[in-house]
Amino acid sequence: MTGPALTALRPSEYTAALIQALQAEAPRVRGKHALEIGSGSAVVLAALGSLGAASLCGVDIEQDAVDAGTLLLAKLGHGATSQLHRGDMWLPVAGRRFDLIVANLPHFPMEPCELSGRLPTWSSGGSDGRWLLDPFLEGLPIHLAPGGRALLTHNGFVGVARSREIAVRHGLALNTILSTLVYLPTEKLDRMTPSVLSAEEGRTIHRYGPYSFADMHIVEIAAPGTAG
Repeated sequence: MTGPALTALRPSEYTAALIQALQAEAPRVRGKHALEIGSGSAVVLAALGSLGAASLCGVDIEQDAVDAGTLLLAKLGHGATSQLHRGDMWLPVAGRRFDLIVANLPHFPMEPCELSGRLPTWSSGGSDGRWLLDPFLEGLPIHLAPGGRALLTHNGFVGVARSREIAVRHGLALNTILSTLVYLPTEKLDRMTPSVLSAEEGRTIHRYGPYSFADMHIVEIAAPGTAG
């Protein structure tokens, strides 16, 4: 696969931060049955495989992502222990549970649009950024195996406190395990929901002349007492 499809699937700073968090706790990946929701290029699944995950499962709504991810995992020697599904969120893995669930979901607060060669499904999270984030959190408890956990990228301007409330309602704890800054291109900032931009500028969004950055976190969600 070449050209526009690969451009649309190129890894982001969010992907890099998620892989960094996984690498920092490699012993907690080894031997686990792992799932990625929104697997994209499948590079996070590839990283999980290299860290010793027992099996890899990915779900993405785009067929190009499923095709590219399948090729990547096979090329890296994970073909026999991996499976990728095209589908919406939890539907392809209904009734299944996993030791480790990871996700880098589209959750930028803007209406769907195509930016920088990315498909609208890449980063658009609806007006409040939670169009996919909330369904992920609501479905997480019935897909985590006993003692399992999830690692999730989470923009600071999309309400970490609200995500924690959802987790707690389901008997889970949410903790931030890594925080960093991500660059916000002008084309995305210009499309951010105005009320979110107004509330978060100077708090989780930082401008320096023509350059803007935002707080981004990797959060871990697990039953109390099982988090790292």
